[in-house]
Amino acid sequence: MNWKVIGRSLKDKDMQKRVFAVLGILIVYRVLAHIPVPIADPQTLQQVLSNIISSGGNSQFLSFLNVLSGGAIAKFSIMIAGLGPYINASIIMQLLTKAIPKLEAMHKEGEYGQKRINQYTRILTFPLAIIQSIGAIYLIRQTAQSIGGVGDITANASLGQWVLMVAALTGGSMLLMWLGELVTEQSLGNGISLLITVGIVSSLPTTVASIGGGILEKGHTTTIFGHNFAIHTQSLLLAAVILLAVIIVTLLVVKLNEAARNITVNYAKRVQGNRAYGGVTTILPVKLITAGVVPIIFAVAFMSVPTFAGSLFANSSNAHLQTIAVHLQTWFQPPTSAQAFAAGGWHSYVYPVVYFLLVFVFTYFYTSITFNSKEIAENLHKQGGFIEDVRSGAQTEKYLSKIVNRLTFSGALSLGLLALLPIVAQMFLSSSIALGGTSVLILVSVALQTLRAVESRALMVTYDQYSRSDYFYEPETALEAATGATRLKFFRRGKTDKSSDSDEK
Repeated sequence: MNWKVIGRSLKDKDMQKRVFAVLGILIVYRVLAHIPVPIADPQTLQQVLSNIISSGGNSQFLSFLNVLSGGAIAKFSIMIAGLGPYINASIIMQLLTKAIPKLEAMHKEGEYGQKRINQYTRILTFPLAIIQSIGAIYLIRQTAQSIGGVGDITANASLGQWVLMVAALTGGSMLLMWLGELVTEQSLGNGISLLITVGIVSSLPTTVASIGGGILEKGHTTTIFGHNFAIHTQSLLLAAVILLAVIIVTLLVVKLNEAARNITVNYAKRVQGNRAYGGVTTILPVKLITAGVVPIIFAVAFMSVPTFAGSLFANSSNAHLQTIAVHLQTWFQPPTSAQAFAAGGWHSYVYPVVYFLLVFVFTYFYTSITFNSKEIAENLHKQGGFIEDVRSGAQTEKYLSKIVNRLTFSGALSLGLLALLPIVAQMFLSSSIALGGTSVLILVSVALQTLRAVESRALMVTYDQYSRSDYFYEPETALEAATGATRLKFFRRGKTDKSSDSDEK
């Protein structure tokens, strides 16, 4: 990362406008996250805040969505649906692009086709936002009733009030999609990813405050070098362990996110007229985790279905359905402490095992969609590219598929372990962890992506400020100075260069 170039770019007015525009949009997003939904019974809002999210046995799906939405669910904000409808619409359009020939042909048209597909994605986001808004209200209501002490938050809602609530949530989701695209237009990173990252980061001060409050708990004193301090020793030790674990996990996630297999691709040299094309060697990187965090999001959503179905069947008059409901709620309830594993028997391990398997399967599924070995092999063949010792066409496709499957196996295992980190941490800690391996993966990937985009924009802004000494070696011989020969600093001077210079002398 060239911080010197980025620092120079901040003096440019256009760069300053873009940075302030992005910061302003992010501030607007955080303000919108505090606007409450116009529910029918506002007196129960505080009970919903304290029981649904703060409860130790709450739904992991709600906790995960609350982290991604920047605490919108805990505040019962109009941003509850968040960017979920847009993300789901994007995934659906990716699937349809592979299944429908017209969309696949449109995808290959270049920028024009991509704009049309983006427009279809926006249109599809609207009905998905309506459906997800209704589902979010029902899910929060059902969870609040199952916890106890909280009544039906929509008990006195009329049809007009229901329309108002759904319209508020749908409008918030569409507004958030628009804000994300405005951020993307500034060329400083992906706007949707940045909004999700800001939502995750916004929960960090609360987590740090709760840990700090435990350290400075009243009634406990610790003697250090003969002086008494109001510090809880166990809480301080626990905070140090958490800090060390966060550093280690972050380093591992950075390595996993950047890990890739570089495949050397050679291009055959061809002559057209008086010009020669090709004859170069490039790199085709195949990432270890091609699917990103999408498999974990899919798995969390699927794991919330059994408990939601169990809560619906719990009030059924059929005794068989009631038994099934009890089993669903027992087996698929996420364990929250070591006592739950010790007292729950094999039932406590159903949720982690199924969760890990779903992440593993969805990683393979989504990687097969995002990385099309057949399409890449065809493009290489059309452009005259080939992999050494591998024939073009079907052999190249088979070779790429073999490499991707091997990398995906390791990537799926890594994603599964990252997804289980919060559950494993809760086995040793008494409190729930809002920031797990999934959140760290999102933060790391978005941070690296944004820094690359900022550096690329900075290079464009400071293009006219480049100096020769920054990028070229100074001539060492009279022959180089006379002929104006230059060499980029990206290429090191070898011993052969110096020996050739001495021979010329």
